[in-house]
Amino acid sequence: MAASTTIVAKGLTKRYGDLTAVDHLDLEVDTGEVFGLLGPNGAGKTTTILMLLGLSEPSEGTVQVAGLDPTRKPLDVKRIVGYLPDNVGFYDSLTGRQNLRYTARLNSLPKEASERRIAALLTEVGLAEAGDAPAGTYSRGMLQRLGLADALVKDPQILILDEPTMAIDPEGVAEILRLIRFLAEERGVTLLLSSHLLNQVQAVCDRVGIFVQGKLIAKGRPDQLVARNGLVTVELGVSGDGDMDKVEKALQDVPGVSRVERPNGRSDRLWHLTTEADTVPAIVQAAIAGDLSVWHVRRLGTDLADIYHHYFKQEASQ
Repeated sequence: MAASTTIVAKGLTKRYGDLTAVDHLDLEVDTGEVFGLLGPNGAGKTTTILMLLGLSEPSEGTVQVAGLDPTRKPLDVKRIVGYLPDNVGFYDSLTGRQNLRYTARLNSLPKEASERRIAALLTEVGLAEAGDAPAGTYSRGMLQRLGLADALVKDPQILILDEPTMAIDPEGVAEILRLIRFLAEERGVTLLLSSHLLNQVQAVCDRVGIFVQGKLIAKGRPDQLVARNGLVTVELGVSGDGDMDKVEKALQDVPGVSRVERPNGRSDRLWHLTTEADTVPAIVQAAIAGDLSVWHVRRLGTDLADIYHHYFKQEASQ
């Protein structure tokens, strides 16, 4: 394993009877980077994480985390990896601070040093004022924040986050995303982030892997994925008395078009289409064939949502 690579999976597979949850995964996560596993619920993201942590044994393939085999040395892996599950749980009768103290004791951390660290972490995740309230009184969003602090108590080399912003308000989400970038850039922590939230993954991740039906079907920087597939977003303005449902169907049927939508719920007169670059003339022809006049056509930037929908549609059609 290269010195700059922290997580390596080769042919990693997990089967449950006839169901293949993860299908021959090849993955490398570099030291100090934020890597996003992007996909819908049930795509195989959490199963992959459990194998990385040594909590589930692979059916096939190999995995190394900081040079360690999680299947053979799960305790050694747990000492250097912080983990925030998608449904974190704490002792309701203990305060947030007491829950973190319990984790510190489990990891044999010195009392005085752990007290300083716990106080700093509660501030970093926005729970300084609520730290001495019972965890049973916390909202779901507050529990997620406490879970992030809990994962950081042992000062891990690697941090694995499974849907870390679930049920958190927008301001809290922004704070957690800033903390993720800080951990990677200032402390050199390697982060693996699992999420189905496209905009958050794009905002914080250096690279992404797109998961569909247990397969990692694409990986790289978002801009690399765009360039690799030649995708563009076309903004199309039309007017006329055509049947918009039929026009939408006609636009979706244009070869190379992977998504058709009305931006921000606006009127039928403005459309956004994710498409390959050379399909613009066919798009215009489809609109005209639907008895519409085209008054506006321009290319926009393509974001991670466009890339994801393109790959998802491509995989589903196979």
